[in-house]
Amino acid sequence: MEALLRPRIMLSLTIILIPIFLFISGASSHQIRINNAERRIDLSTHIVKVFLTLKVENTGKTSASEILLAFPPTQVDHLAFLEALAATGKKKKKTYVSLAVKPTQLPDAPNETNYYTIVLANPLNTGETATLEILYILTHSLEPFPVEISQSESQLVYYRDSALILSPYHIKQQTTFIKIPSNKVESFTRVEPTDRAGNELKYGPYEDRPPYSYSPLLVHFENNNPFSVVEELVREVEISHWGNLQITEQYKLAHAGARHKGIFSRVDYQSKPTFSGVSSFKHLLARLPPRVHSVYYRDEIGNISTSHLRADSWKISELEIEPRYPLFGGWRATFVIGYGLPLEDFLFESSDGRRYLNFTFGCPLVETVVDKLTIKVVLPEGAKGPSAVVPFPVEQRLETKYSYLDVVGRTVVVLEKKNVVPVHNIPFQVYYTFKPIFMLAEPMMLASAFFLFFTACVAYLHVDLSIRK
Repeated sequence: MEALLRPRIMLSLTIILIPIFLFISGASSHQIRINNAERRIDLSTHIVKVFLTLKVENTGKTSASEILLAFPPTQVDHLAFLEALAATGKKKKKTYVSLAVKPTQLPDAPNETNYYTIVLANPLNTGETATLEILYILTHSLEPFPVEISQSESQLVYYRDSALILSPYHIKQQTTFIKIPSNKVESFTRVEPTDRAGNELKYGPYEDRPPYSYSPLLVHFENNNPFSVVEELVREVEISHWGNLQITEQYKLAHAGARHKGIFSRVDYQSKPTFSGVSSFKHLLARLPPRVHSVYYRDEIGNISTSHLRADSWKISELEIEPRYPLFGGWRATFVIGYGLPLEDFLFESSDGRRYLNFTFGCPLVETVVDKLTIKVVLPEGAKGPSAVVPFPVEQRLETKYSYLDVVGRTVVVLEKKNVVPVHNIPFQVYYTFKPIFMLAEPMMLASAFFLFFTACVAYLHVDLSIRK
């Protein structure tokens, strides 16, 4: 009898709890009102940066500790970075507090809307207001049109969005600014009031828009900036306690802009650089740590001499590289960059006696999107208890690598992340324990090998193997 009643009880509780949850989520959205929203969309490069300022007010009867952000499904697939700050004070005296942001699912989301929850540092009481500064970055959001261009044509792209900010809250007033890289605009959607001044479009201000208001927006403009995308990047960081940090980076680079059609004329490309191949790129800039040494740049054929290093002992070093051929839309190149660094600048000892590596995550190439990034930190043989601390979600696993004179192999901490942009170039740490006695393992193996070899030689010279007496 109990077995029959249990499913009925669970079903009854589910029927009761779902309306309660829907009521709570609906009530929380009704008690928040956005008094003013300003959105600035930067389309200067192929990485779309959106700066959103929200002035929110609690108009309900209970305090609110969370604010919901809504994204259409087309943007969530390309969302690479999201950050929220709480701003207090005015102008130069403003202070910012970082807020936790986490993805959220609501059962009553219209049109497959996706949500992120911003957790406020202090609950917002009835009648109180707060100012939120939000930055989110989108990749692969500029659509080349036409999809194919010749060497002499400029690159035109589409950007799709909404003139109205998608939000689960009522917005009293809102304005959107769109910055484009040049004054050349083929067309743009007008949602009055709409204004254009040079390379900036202004949508709004719009008054008293209900929740989930949406107005499709399409901007067709010229963008000849390099659409450099690293389809796969593998960075190997090898730690040697003899004083060196060896970095090896394997790149699979692609031009993600409009595909090149027709033939390629190097004569026109070199003689008419302002008209021929304006959307291509032949130079890449990599920012490397200070005191870098032993830098090399090569591909499958061999060493590439077209690179220039500006090294500095105190500031960031810059490596300007040039592939063997300029990259047009749809073209690809693979190459390897390697360099050494002094270990003392990156390896430290924590208060609990563990060693930890403090290194920069991300890609050294400027204004580059990485579809898939893999960082492999190769620890010295004998290292125990490895753990990684990364300020954003990544996939982690352990591997084992064997090198010269290794017996048990070296532990490798593998970190993987997709959709990486320049703002991800921040430090991460890898902790481990290591006993200095293990540093003597390889020298002792070499000494033992030489000792046995010479012992065998001496024994061979002093032993008479002849059969005559």
